[in-house]
Amino acid sequence: MPVINTTIQKPLSVSQFRSLILDYFKNYGRDLPWRNTSDPYHILVSEIMLQQTQVERVKEKYVTFLYRFPTIKSLATAPLSDVLQQWQGLGYNRRAKSLRACAEILLKDFQCCVPSDPLKLVTLPGIGKATAASISAFAFNKPTVFIETNIRSVFIHFFFNNRSDVSDTELLPIVAEALDTRNSTRWYSALMDYGVFLKKHVPNPSRKSTHHVKQSSFIGSDRHIRGGIIKMLVHSQKATKKNLIEALATSDARITPILADLVKENLLVKTKSTFSIA
Repeated sequence: MPVINTTIQKPLSVSQFRSLILDYFKNYGRDLPWRNTSDPYHILVSEIMLQQTQVERVKEKYVTFLYRFPTIKSLATAPLSDVLQQWQGLGYNRRAKSLRACAEILLKDFQCCVPSDPLKLVTLPGIGKATAASISAFAFNKPTVFIETNIRSVFIHFFFNNRSDVSDTELLPIVAEALDTRNSTRWYSALMDYGVFLKKHVPNPSRKSTHHVKQSSFIGSDRHIRGGIIKMLVHSQKATKKNLIEALATSDARITPILADLVKENLLVKTKSTFSIA
């Protein structure tokens, strides 16, 4: 394995930096299922799944999800409960709802084609600027400029190693300068893999970013309860608030606002005294 120089601040040139990253990728790049396809829909699915979720958790779900929903039309026309059932284990169920909504729009307005333009992608549900740019880069090899956590780690390590308050505004011009415009797909894959490698050998450089947010404990959190509600309703189809309180070992005061949010987000519907998937 390559040796990490933890004291290095800046390579002699952008070309040397690029060579270092690409050499690592050539020898140690990860074999990930979404890197073995050129289907924009499949890459769209992977990018939504990878938002705030570790690669190892996504790998298996990506394969089973696409087996169940192999096309944009199959996802767009599926009941939300089926989509949520396939999504179980990934968390942040709003992403599953947004992904299905994306498919509906792509079916209706884009003839089941994923647009390559980030300005069009960003209009789709659940897709922000960074995700739009990454889809454009990975699905269409467009030379877009974006930052995610592993990319951030690499640039902070090499260019801002002695700083502890680095903003993405400072990083973006360097990311743009270093971009391999001929093969942005390979370049961003290489950056992400090198970022993963870095975190195993030095303290996480992303902690030096002004955008770093420490993840709060999942167990017992509102997110934990939200996931439990969805999981229960996916399997039992409907339940009363009392059923949910007993099953999740929570309280009325705790679950009531969470249920209200899920209804407001159109993930759940309430009929008289029971809740079910929208």
